[in-house]
Amino acid sequence: MRAHIQKGPQILELLKKKSVGLQHCKPTSSVCVLDSKDAAGSAPCAHSLDSIPGPTNWPLFGSLIELLRKGGLKRQHEALIHYHKKFGKIFQMKLGSFESVHIGAPCLLEALYRKESNYPQRLEIKPWKAYRDLRDEAYGLLILEGKDWQRVRSAFQQKLMKPTEVMKLDGKINEVSADLIKRIGRAQVNGKINDLYFELNKWSFETICYVLYDKRFGLLQDSISDEAMDFITSVKTMMSTFGLMMVTPVELHKTFNTKTWQDHTAAWDRIFSTAKLYIDKNLKRHSNGKTGNFLCDIYHQSHLTKKELYAATTELQVGGVETTANSMLWVIFNLSRNPCAQAKLLKEIEDVVPAGETPRAEHIKNMPYLKACLKESMRVSPSVPFTSRTLEKDTVLGDYTLSKGTVLMINSQAIASNEEYFDNGKQFRPERWLQEKSSINPFAHVPFGIGKRMCIGRRLAELQIQLSLCWILRDYDIVATDHEPVDALHSGTLVPSRELPVAFVRR
Repeated sequence: MRAHIQKGPQILELLKKKSVGLQHCKPTSSVCVLDSKDAAGSAPCAHSLDSIPGPTNWPLFGSLIELLRKGGLKRQHEALIHYHKKFGKIFQMKLGSFESVHIGAPCLLEALYRKESNYPQRLEIKPWKAYRDLRDEAYGLLILEGKDWQRVRSAFQQKLMKPTEVMKLDGKINEVSADLIKRIGRAQVNGKINDLYFELNKWSFETICYVLYDKRFGLLQDSISDEAMDFITSVKTMMSTFGLMMVTPVELHKTFNTKTWQDHTAAWDRIFSTAKLYIDKNLKRHSNGKTGNFLCDIYHQSHLTKKELYAATTELQVGGVETTANSMLWVIFNLSRNPCAQAKLLKEIEDVVPAGETPRAEHIKNMPYLKACLKESMRVSPSVPFTSRTLEKDTVLGDYTLSKGTVLMINSQAIASNEEYFDNGKQFRPERWLQEKSSINPFAHVPFGIGKRMCIGRRLAELQIQLSLCWILRDYDIVATDHEPVDALHSGTLVPSRELPVAFVRR
């Protein structure tokens, strides 16, 4: 990537010598008022897609070079916030072969939400589809569309979206959380953990595998099996390789069998083979028909094929591991820099959970400040800075008519950091969700997406983090080891430095 950045100026000079039509448009208004044109199904005076402003669009590269010079894909959230300040609440951008329109205002999200059909479409994840087609595997929830998506989502929705069902998983979550506390005690040196992010990835991975496969992989033990490490490494490899194939044609990678495509395919092969093995073992172990097992209940109570169960389960696992670990990492980081909030949270935990008792899902109901801390952390430093939609029909948003097939990027972090919607937006202040909640636009904070395609695992992820925080704070005081603000460390979808400036001091 560094080499690409260094070559950027030469490429730009070469392109400047050519006679090309570049995008130079006036910014759209940043004012966010849901007026008739936002709410209406059509607007005769709406402008076309071509008139939407945005960064310079160079032939072939689009704005990719400019983005690389601003820090690359890992710091793209900063570039998106900058572009919204420059161009307004809506702009368009092209990165290589990937074109999208970015929206960053609650009124536009609300208008989009009102116009969604029963089967809203997400951004097409072409590398994942290419692998499934190559291996004749089914699509999962993240890449299915239409009635097939609704059918598969309905099969999982009862277990993952109904609060009473998710609460039943607190026993497994607590079992892993107890191991996390032991792991922190063994891994820390003078309170510091060499790679906290990796430890939290193992915690998240262990939890989701226990829920889905009813199996402990032992990832939080000192000695980890080769099988378990291979599984988690494969997920990381797959996640690190698909990004490049989103901005460059995946067909080219397949045709030329690039190393990126080889690594991506091999990683998915290992993920699927391991998942199939433990799904089959789980189904066989619970073949007596008794209810209470997560996957068995879904499989026997729905009309999913084995292939569909394999695909949906692996995507749930992959989709939940890093985002949950990232969210946990940042709430730890934010609490370390706000000792007053941490003290207030500890008092709530001690008041609600009797000494010596294990925190349960029932306890969380009576912990509004805990929920506010997580919500505020996800606003200040979200693990995913944007979500997506693909328009199913021509749609009017604000001043523009967007054509069917347009990819919309919903820049949730840009909205949540905007002082127009949150006073003192950079300040970590959980109290705002308790004292000012009625004045906050619900579309100004959407870390899990909006509408029918909202993240299906959100309730499980929230309960994981909430319960594990109870465990951690009862045993440890989380202390900042430097005075850097969040902005100095946060990097888009977040691959933080190995040594996060946080220490765990036993109480």
